[in-house]
Amino acid sequence: MTTVNILSGGAAQGLVRGLAEAFKAQTGFDIDGEFGAVGVMADKLRAGTPADLLILTQALLAKLAAEKLVTPSSIADVGRVETALAVRNRDPKVTVRTEADLREVLRSADAIYVPDTKASTAGQHVAKVLDQLGIAYEVASRLKIFPNGATAMRELASSTATRPIGCTQATEIIATDGIALSGPLPPGSELTTMYTAGIATKATYPKEAAALIALLSGADHRELRRRIGFAG
Repeated sequence: MTTVNILSGGAAQGLVRGLAEAFKAQTGFDIDGEFGAVGVMADKLRAGTPADLLILTQALLAKLAAEKLVTPSSIADVGRVETALAVRNRDPKVTVRTEADLREVLRSADAIYVPDTKASTAGQHVAKVLDQLGIAYEVASRLKIFPNGATAMRELASSTATRPIGCTQATEIIATDGIALSGPLPPGSELTTMYTAGIATKATYPKEAAALIALLSGADHRELRRRIGFAG
């Protein structure tokens, strides 16, 4: 079966999955590819990994366009995603209205599940927030760092810790069974990231990639994006 290959941040995995059937009905193509930390996905493209379509942060996709790896005219916004807190379904949700609340919640957790703190959008932000709150050293031994947010959230769901918590993109939290979205980060620590899609300059199937971008960003699927965790 012919496929459109994508390299995407984990934040868009649920949306791509939700549109796969509509895309196949429209084009006859399946979707294949990789989802993970946006920095890792960008580096895969730079290293020559075949791809028709990229779904990454707005800033990173613009950088790849400047490097002539993505066609600038193809780029379209998909939607904004908040970085948020997650808890296991069986645990009470946490209320975090201020940075002082967030500091206390993170201090009281005995395991903190996060994506790659160097290559992922949410992971980099978590590292920054821990420094900002003055607790990076205090909680360092409790950080459970995984290659991407989806893996971190699956590990949170099966955690045997007493008071675990997770932090990653809202879309990755919503897409994971066994955990619940507990709310966004508070003012001063919040992060909302625009994700965009673009066609690789060496795409094998640029026409079909363009059709997938239209589905990802189109008004017809605004409600699907909202349910999956995109803020618009």
